[in-house]
Amino acid sequence: MCYVGQRMDFWTGVFVLFAAWPAALSVTRYSIPEEMERGSVVANLAADLGLEPGSLAQREVKLDIFHHKKYLDFNKKTGELLIVETMDREYLCPSKPVSCLLKLDVIIESPLRIFNIELEITDINDNAPHFRRDRVELDVSESATPGERFSLPNAVDPDVGINTIKTYRLSPTQHFTIEIQTGTDGSQYVDLVLTRSLDREEIAVHNLILTALDGGNPVRSGTANIIVRVQDTNDNPPRFDKQIYTVNMTENSPIGTAVIKLNATDLDDGPNSELVYSFTLYTSEKTQDVFLMKPNTGEITVKGTIDYEDMKFYEMHIEARDNGMYPLLGQCKVVVHVTDMNDNYPEITLQSVKNTLNEDVPVGTVIALVAISDRDTGDNGKVNLFIHDSIPFVLNKSSDRPMHYKLIVSEPLDRESVPDYDITLVARDSGRPPLSDNETITVHLLDVNDNVPHFPESFYTIRVMENNAPGALLSSLSAFDPDLHENQYLVYFILEKEIANTSMSMLFSINPENGNLYALKTFDYEMEKEFLFHIEARDSGSPPLSSNVTVHIIIVDQNDNAPVIVSPWRAHGSVVEEKIPRSTDKGSLVAKVIALDVDSVHNSRVTYQFLQVTDASLFSLDQYNGEIRTMRMFSYKDSRHQRLVVVAKDNGEPALSATVTIKLSTVETAVKPYSDMTEVPLEYDIFSDLNLYLVIGLGSVSFLLLITILVTIVLKCQKVKPSKAAPPCRNSVISERNSTIADSTLVSNDAYWYSLFLAETRKGKLVVRQPMPKGSRYIVSSIPRSTGVSETSDSAPSTLQLDC
Repeated sequence: MCYVGQRMDFWTGVFVLFAAWPAALSVTRYSIPEEMERGSVVANLAADLGLEPGSLAQREVKLDIFHHKKYLDFNKKTGELLIVETMDREYLCPSKPVSCLLKLDVIIESPLRIFNIELEITDINDNAPHFRRDRVELDVSESATPGERFSLPNAVDPDVGINTIKTYRLSPTQHFTIEIQTGTDGSQYVDLVLTRSLDREEIAVHNLILTALDGGNPVRSGTANIIVRVQDTNDNPPRFDKQIYTVNMTENSPIGTAVIKLNATDLDDGPNSELVYSFTLYTSEKTQDVFLMKPNTGEITVKGTIDYEDMKFYEMHIEARDNGMYPLLGQCKVVVHVTDMNDNYPEITLQSVKNTLNEDVPVGTVIALVAISDRDTGDNGKVNLFIHDSIPFVLNKSSDRPMHYKLIVSEPLDRESVPDYDITLVARDSGRPPLSDNETITVHLLDVNDNVPHFPESFYTIRVMENNAPGALLSSLSAFDPDLHENQYLVYFILEKEIANTSMSMLFSINPENGNLYALKTFDYEMEKEFLFHIEARDSGSPPLSSNVTVHIIIVDQNDNAPVIVSPWRAHGSVVEEKIPRSTDKGSLVAKVIALDVDSVHNSRVTYQFLQVTDASLFSLDQYNGEIRTMRMFSYKDSRHQRLVVVAKDNGEPALSATVTIKLSTVETAVKPYSDMTEVPLEYDIFSDLNLYLVIGLGSVSFLLLITILVTIVLKCQKVKPSKAAPPCRNSVISERNSTIADSTLVSNDAYWYSLFLAETRKGKLVVRQPMPKGSRYIVSSIPRSTGVSETSDSAPSTLQLDC
C-alpha cells in the first residue's frame, strides 16, 4: 500500500504488505456527513487504535488514503483525523451507491502495523433537482382532443435517499395537467395531459413551468419551462373590415395610382393565414381592364384609363382566399366613384360649309352651320365659341338650338384686298384650367369684274426722236387689272382721231395684248412737233370695264438741216458781188450774212466766221449777227477787190454749215453804204434780178398759205364724228396753237416766214421770229439794220403780231 503522492519501490511495497498482513485484517469504520468544513475532526485515531499520542511521531505513524486527492490528514501530536479538503459525496461517488466509503490505511513503521479505516460519507440535501433541458417546446395541434398525452423530460437530483426527487408540480393552467409515473428502477416520469380543447386564435402559446421537488429538509426544487405551441388548423375564414368600401377617384389618374389597400384578417396561422386577393366573377372585364389587384398585398392600383365620360363609377367584387389545405375565403365590394376632370376638349362640328364665295356676296350670307359640344359636366362642359381674328364674319347663336351657331358675312368682301380668309373658330370651356379647340374654315373669294383697268399714270409724255424707223417701239403702256382670269385679260387700242384727214391709227399702232406702242411712219420735227391722243384698256369681263389714258407724243428734233444763207441773196453756186466806196470809214457796215436753220432752237443757233479773207486786218465779222465791218480805212496799198468767204455753222452735233463768197469792189464814186443810223433800206434797183425773185417767191408762198387756210377752214366746218369712248381732252399741239389751222400749215408757215424775212431785209430791217408760250400768237419784230442789234435783242422799233 502506498501513500497518496509518494513513490515506493515495487518490491519494498510487496515486503511491507506481507509483513503487515496479520494486523490489517481488522477494519475501523467512521461515518461523517459530506461537506464538512476544513479542520473538522473526524475521530481520534490514537485513542481508537490504542496508541499513545506522544509516541506517534517516534513510531513514524503515516496515513495512506486510497484516493488521488488528499481529503484527510493525521495530527501526530494529538492523534486526531482531520478534514483538510471538503468532500462532496456526489463527486466521490458519482454512481450514487447506497453507501459511499472512503478507504484509508494507518501505517506504523515501528513496529510495522497497518490499520484499515473506512470513512462513510453520508448524503446531505445539498443539490437541488434540475432538468437536463430547462426549456422544452411542444407543438400541439389545436385540433387535439382532450386526454392526449405528451411526454416531458424528467428531472435529476444527485442526492440520494430522502434528498432525491420526490414529486413534480405544474404551473396553473386550464388546458393541461401532469401525471407522474414510476419506473421499475424507482425513477419517476412525467406526462403532460391535455384536459381542454385548444384554440390557437385564443391562446397561440401556452407557457408552463414544471417544478421538480426533492424530499430534503429544507426542500429543494428545480424548474423547466414548457412551451406549448398550438399548431394552427384552418378553421377561420378571412374577414374584411367592411363589406363595402367607397373610394373617390379623379378621372385620368396616372397608371400605378393606388386606389385602396385591402387588409383582410385571418385568425389562423401559417399558410392558413396567408391570403391571396382576387376579383370575383361578378367584377366586369371592363373594370378589370382599368384596375389591377395585387394578389399578395391586396392593393388595388390603376392600370388603365379612368374616364368619367365612359363610366361614372366602378364596382369591384373582391375575395380573399387563404392557403390552407382546405382554403377558406372572405368577400367584400369596392365602389369607386369617378370625379370629373376637365379632360375633354370642346368639339366643333361644321355643317354646310361654303369654301368658295363670290366677292360680291351680300352681307348676312350664311357660310357654315357650327355646333359645339363638350363631354365634361358642370363648368367643365360650358363652352364659349368665338372667332379668333378680326375679320368680316360673325357668329349668330341659334335661338331654338343651344350650342348651335351660324357663321355669316358681316361686311362687304373684296377679293382684291383679301383673296382668302382663314376663319379660325375657337371653342373654350370654363374649366380650370380651360381647354380649347379650334377649327379653321378656308374661304376662297371668286373674282367678280368690279375693277376697271388701271394705268400707272394718268398722262404719258413720250419723246420720239425724229427720223425714227417705221415700226419702232415708242413705249409700253401696260395697265393693271386686279381682277382674275377673263376679268383681268386686257385689250388695248387707240381711240380714233383725225388730224388733217389723217387717222391716229395710220400714225401709231398699239399691241392689243401688251400695250406696246409703235410708230407707223417716220416723223419729221420740221413737219410735226407733237401729237395728243387717247389709249383705252378694256378687260374681258362681262360686262367689260375700261379706262383710258392720254398720250402726248413729242417729236424731238435732230440736227438734220444745214443752215440756209438767205442774205446776201445769190443764185445757187454764184458769188455775191458788192461795191463799196473806197473812202468808207472805219467800222462801217459793208455787208451782213444772214443764215436760217429750220431745226429746233438749240440746233438752229447759227454762228459766223471767216473761212477765207483777202486781208484779215481790213474786215471783221460778228460771229453772232453776221455783220461785216471795216476795221480801218482803205489805203492806196489795199487791193481794189476783196474776196470774203463766210461760213455759217449751226449748234447741232455734229454741226452743219453753209458758206457764202462775197467779192467787194472799192469804187471812187459815191456809193451809199449801209447806214447804221437810218432805217431807210438800201437803194437797190427795184427791177434787179434779186428783187424779181423775191417778189415771185413771196407771191407763191402767200398763195400757198391762203389755199392752206381755206382748206383748213372747210375741214373744220364739217361735222366731226363723235367718239363715245373718248371724253373731251386736249388735241394735238398743232390744234392747241390754232384750232383752225391744219397740220400742213406748218409747212406754209415756214415758207411764209421766209418770204417775210426777205421782204423786210430788202427794206433794210432785221426780222426776228419770237415764239410765245401757247398764246396762239407770234411776234415779228422789225429792227433797223443800222442798230446792229442781234436777234436776241430786246429792242424792237416796230412789231408785227400775227395770229396762227
